[in-house]
Amino acid sequence: MKELVVDLKEKSYSIVIKKGLINDFGDEIKKVYNGKKIFILTDKNVDYYYGDKVKDLLISVGYEVKKMVLEPGEETKSFNTLPKIYNEFLDFRLTRSDLIITLGGGVIGDIGGFAASTFLRGIDFIQFPTSLLAQVDSSVGGKVAVDLDRGKNLVGSFYHPKIVLIDPNVLITLEDKFFKDGMAEVIKYGCIKDKEFFHKLKGFSYKSEVMENIEDIIYTCCNIKRIVVENDEKDKGERMLLNFGHTLGHAIEAYYNFNKYTHGEAVGIGMYKISKISEEKGIISEGISNEIKDILVNYSLPYDIDIENLDKILETISLDKKNIDNVLKVVLLKEIGDAFLQNTNIDFFKTNKF
Repeated sequence: MKELVVDLKEKSYSIVIKKGLINDFGDEIKKVYNGKKIFILTDKNVDYYYGDKVKDLLISVGYEVKKMVLEPGEETKSFNTLPKIYNEFLDFRLTRSDLIITLGGGVIGDIGGFAASTFLRGIDFIQFPTSLLAQVDSSVGGKVAVDLDRGKNLVGSFYHPKIVLIDPNVLITLEDKFFKDGMAEVIKYGCIKDKEFFHKLKGFSYKSEVMENIEDIIYTCCNIKRIVVENDEKDKGERMLLNFGHTLGHAIEAYYNFNKYTHGEAVGIGMYKISKISEEKGIISEGISNEIKDILVNYSLPYDIDIENLDKILETISLDKKNIDNVLKVVLLKEIGDAFLQNTNIDFFKTNKF
């Protein structure tokens, strides 16, 4: 077992990483919650494998439990889904002394956390991430949100979980597509903060090698994010570095209506393309984009893309949360493991070589 503490004073919480943790789920919840009611939010894919198991384990230790199952996919993380969730909360007579558990990947964690942060002005929730992307990234740091038609995560809040419980064993049932999706975020951490970690990842040849080292991988990513979040909880400075590849990645997701590329695939493309553009503009040293391309190829992730309607991409980028007073902060790399923020504007992305 590995454990980290995100030190945010009265909002501090633990991240527990333990293989087989799901088998002791009821006991783990008992350690942090002594109330009566628990609401589980999950999706159909995760529910098939773990929904009833988690619910039964909670009932076995004395909790009253209700489970809501949503459709999987980014389309569910819509503002229009929230009233359905709120109505289920009301039917269960959920109060501010009760608990919500988000059982799923980034979509469930984001929308469930946002619902928890807004219903009755805030109910405690626990993250139990079941995808690699959620385990290494989205379940930690307190960012919760929903999407609008014009962009991703445009409505949200900072609302930290009571605890994050991570069982790497649940990744066994994760489809390869979504395992690769998570690996893009893992690679991102090496790019921005840990050159040694980056090259360690580059040395793995097979998914089996990654899984043999999965606890250390998850721990390394969560620890990097923990440090950054402690230094900049509200995303005003250093925390923006965690968005390497995301400004363009989010725009690519929206361009294809969230159904061609996963979040991780789009971020991978974003990391490569923004580095390539920066090299061509002479902002960063040549060769960084090729290093990123090589590791993406190693994990069978896409790295390049042809955009037919650049105006649509530029419109989405202009709505990015890091675009403040017409100054767009983009994340670039001095070298692998050393990221920095570059002040620019939308013209940065206007290139014939996109």
